[in-house]
Formats: sequence, structure tokens, C-alpha cells
Amino acid sequence: METIKEAHVDILGEVPWRYDPIDSFAINRMWAEAPELRKTLLEAEDLEEARRLAYFYASELEWRIREEQIRLEPLDQWLALEAIRVFKSIISKRNEKIATFSTLYYLLLLAREEPKAFEEIGMGFVEEFRHLFKAMHGRAEYSKGWLGPRLGGVEATREFLRMRGRKAAIKRSEYLDRLSREVKKYFNKYTFGLDPKVIEERKKNRQKILDYFGATLDDWNDWKWHFRHIFKRLEHIEDLKNLVPLTQEDIENMELAIKLRVPFGITPYYLHLFDFTRADRKRDPQVRSQVIPPRWFVEKMAKHRKERFYVFDFMREHDTSPAHLITRRYPMVAILKAADTCPQICVYCQRNWEIESAMFAEGILPLPVIEKGIEWFAEHPEIMDVLITGGDPLILGDKKIDRILSKLAQLDHIKLIRIGTRIPVTVPMRITEELGEILGSYIEPGKRNVTVSTHVESAEEVTPEMAQAVANLRKNKVYVYNQQVYTFTTSRRFQYVLTRIALKMVGIDPYYNFYPKGKFEQKDYLVPVARIMQERKEEARLLPGSFRTDEPVFNVPALGKNHIRAWQDRELIAVMPKYGNRIYLWHPWEKGIAPVDPWPYVDVPIYDYLKRLEEIGEDPKEYETIWYYY
Repeated sequence: METIKEAHVDILGEVPWRYDPIDSFAINRMWAEAPELRKTLLEAEDLEEARRLAYFYASELEWRIREEQIRLEPLDQWLALEAIRVFKSIISKRNEKIATFSTLYYLLLLAREEPKAFEEIGMGFVEEFRHLFKAMHGRAEYSKGWLGPRLGGVEATREFLRMRGRKAAIKRSEYLDRLSREVKKYFNKYTFGLDPKVIEERKKNRQKILDYFGATLDDWNDWKWHFRHIFKRLEHIEDLKNLVPLTQEDIENMELAIKLRVPFGITPYYLHLFDFTRADRKRDPQVRSQVIPPRWFVEKMAKHRKERFYVFDFMREHDTSPAHLITRRYPMVAILKAADTCPQICVYCQRNWEIESAMFAEGILPLPVIEKGIEWFAEHPEIMDVLITGGDPLILGDKKIDRILSKLAQLDHIKLIRIGTRIPVTVPMRITEELGEILGSYIEPGKRNVTVSTHVESAEEVTPEMAQAVANLRKNKVYVYNQQVYTFTTSRRFQYVLTRIALKMVGIDPYYNFYPKGKFEQKDYLVPVARIMQERKEEARLLPGSFRTDEPVFNVPALGKNHIRAWQDRELIAVMPKYGNRIYLWHPWEKGIAPVDPWPYVDVPIYDYLKRLEEIGEDPKEYETIWYYY
């Protein structure tokens, strides 16, 4: 098994997460949640004795809770037992060897308040254990629920249980109405692309772009016009400055990216989703962050440009590509990369290591090259599912797409052909009625299906144009699924809930909720694993089941997707002292099927994440339960 250092040398060596120094007050605040544990650690003469005493302390605490010598609310009791299990995992010698350092050692420093503790430990670590200790001792108040106090507390939720029949049903319905209204209050914080006011604003944005280029509405509806007018070169920055308010920082980052040959590109259609009245991202944070690269990203991409095929290949496609254009990580499905470029560059792109720029000529592959890749599928009857992706395969012309599908359709063992594309988001007019008919023509009920998978990131991106594109597919029996990449700018309370609603309104089914690829150049986009678990339980769960059909997943490098469901999928094995990063040991999807080792991952510090939320106007207290998702 790789050590943490081998797997994440760049994360350990380069990513500057938030570091706030500790003081005696912070230390004492932490130990106030576990004073007896501190006394226990102070009795130890060395690390090994501290380990033994800490384990016995946790075991005794567990026994007292299970025997109800310590009486807690049922859910606080459950959380206490879960937290104790995590604590035991963190202090184990086995996990110290995997992590290459001892978390317990730093707890011992804090117990003794040694000078070294103030030099090497930050607030992220202290806050992580303050909350862990609260949970272990039943003081997290998780059972109250984060929305509970606003709904009247325990009495309001239990009142109807004392009633019967219609009276009870009415009381319960009134309570659920209040809960629904609380959720919908959050929707007003986010831009919704189907809001009539937003639609009218964007019509004005569209007209400004058309006037600037001397173009017509017919041009706008022509996908080829958008392909010809992508903002991707240095001179195009002046065009952007003339069209939309931009901060000086954003201008400098885009210019630097282009000068350093970092992939960059924005389509005119996507530009019109920007807020044209202000530059501060108050109303369009997700849209701008999608395409305007942060400074950290640009600098790291440039620094490792010569070796980026290895530094940024998080999923190790070099090691999972048995033939040119083919990627395979699973027994019955493989990827065909039919294009190596896109009309627009997503900053967090998984394949930024191989994309040169938007619509660069070498990335538009000749048909014979693609057909050579299809030959590989002909030689592997084990494959039943083909994902045609890239880049973006829908940059290809209709005739070429038709040819690719016809070749695959000749293979009887292929039961599903999927098109992976972001065109519904970046240039939705590309999905014409004619293209929909081509895709639908290869559906043979009972023999073969054709579907589309896309990446809609937020309700900001869901527009009437997207709705029409999806309709052109759906009326030809082509279903559309969404793979959400859960980034910082899409992770605020109930933000993704609104996106799910918007998706269903235009006929897209939520499919996956991806934890962002843990690539160190994308640190500005990463969120803690715990936030996805929290969103799933405390926000998505409030939606009807048909709206939350997505499955939260984490990509294990080279091996593929694993679930973010429960402790059976991962282990929390350590906490890093300086920033408070959790270290997880991810189990492979082959667990229980074949002998494959787990994989260590250094997570985003929860402390850093909450501070960033506070900086954009969020109340960290609304996210307090994030600490209790392990």
C-alpha cells in the first residue's frame, strides 16, 4: 500500500490550507470536552502507554454508554458510539503506520501544553478534536437537528404522535409545511436560470454580445457560430472586458493562464449566464468559478506543465488505458475518448492534463483514429457499456457521430451507449432536432439503449435553452442524466437541492454526486468529504425520492468510483496537526470481490472550509453538524 507521503506529496508539500495558531484558551476549550481523557494522557510516560490508556478510556466510556450508566438521547447515544469508534481508529498503531505519523502524539503534546504543540498544531486540529470529544461524551446535541429549534423543538416534532386519525395528520402536515417553508427560504439566495426575471436579464446579456459582434439571433441559435467565437486567446480578454464587469484579479488570472498555455475557454452562450451588472460574484459565483481560473490553479498548472501528464492525472489514466483512446477501470464498461478538446474549459476538469485549449485542432480526432479505438471494443465481448466522452464528443459533426454510433451498433455485445458531454450547459443549441434523431435512431428496445450524461453544476446553468436541448433528446427516447461535481461554489446549504429541482423540471435525472477529484491544483474547488455526507442526510433527504436519485461517490485513483455511504466504504485513520486535514483510507469497489488494497486520501480541512464559507457571508453555525459526519 502506498504511504500518504507517496500518494500525496504535492498536497503535503504545497497546499497552504488555513493555518490559525493555537493558544492556551483554545487548548483548554478542547479539553473541557474531555477532562478525564486529558488526565489519563498526563499519566502516561510515553506514547505507547498513552495509546493503551486512551484505548482503555474510550472502551470504558463505550461500555458505560451501552450499559446506560450514561443516559443520552437515542441519536446522541448512537453518535457517541460512532465517535468512540473513530477515536479508537485514529489512535491505533496500524493506522499510524499507514499515515506515517501519530495523531495521538499531537494530542499528547496538547495535553502537556508543550512548546512544540504551539509550533506544530493549528486550530483545524484542535477544533476537529473538540467536536470529536463532544460527540464521544454525548454533548453534540445532534439529536435536536440543525433545523429543529426553528420548527419548535422536540415538542413540535412529537406532538402529533400523541394524537390519532385526521387530527394527527393535520398536525403533522402543518409541521411539514413549516419545514418546507424553511427550506425554500434558502432558494432565494441562489440564481435560478428558469426564473422569469433571470431569463429577461439574460436576454439583455445576449443582445449585448450579439451587438458587440454584429450578429443576429439566427447566429446565436447556430452552434457553429458559438464555436467560432469562443473567448480563448489573449486578445479575447479585451472582448470580455468590454462585455462584462470583471475584477482585476480575474483579468490577471485569465491573461496569465493564456500566456502560460493553461487551458482556458468560454463560449458566448455561457458568458451570457454571467451577471452583467457586477464583478464581485455575489449573484453568479458558480458560473464564473466554472471558467475563470484561480491564481493557485494557474501557477500549479504552469509549474508542472512539462510533467502534467503524470502530476495531474489523478485517476491514473496512463495506467488504465489498454489502447489509444480507451480507458477501462471496470469489468463491463469502458471509455472511448472520441475527442480531446471542448468548446469550453472547466477549471476543475479531470483531464486538464491532456486538454491543450478550447477547440484546439489536434484534439478533434480523425474518424479513422476513432474507428481504430472502436476495434478494441470489437475484440472485447466482455464490454457491454460504452461511454463516449473526451473532451466533448458532441463537438464532432452529425455525420461523424452517426458513423461512430453505427460502428458500435454493429457489436451485439454492446447493450448501452452513453454520450458524456457538457454541451447542454456550454452550447445547448448544438443539440438540434437532427442530432436528437441520430442518437435516438440507435435505440432498439430490448437490444440496445442510448443515453446522455452531462455535468450541470447549479441552478444558475439550467435555462430555457437547456430545456429545449433536453427536449430534443427526450422526444427521441434519449434519456439525460446528470453527474454533479460537488465543488465549494455549489456546496452551500440547499444549493444543490435547488439544482436537483431545476434538473427535474427540464427532464434531467440526477445520477451521481461526485466528490471533486482530489487534485492539489484544484484546492479552491475542493470540499470536505463530510460535507457531501451532511448534504445528503440533512438537505437532499427532504426532497421526494425521484428528485434525489443521485448517488454520492468518491473516485479512488486507477480503481474507480466508490460510494460515500457509510463506514463500510472508508476509515478515518488520522488527523494532520497543522491544518486539521482528515486522512481517510478508502476501500476499493472490489472489496469482498477481489484482493485490492485500500487507498489513503488527505481530505480538505473542515476548519478551512467553514472559514471560507464565513468569508462569503455564510453562517458557520448552520453547518456545525459537519464535524459529526465521519
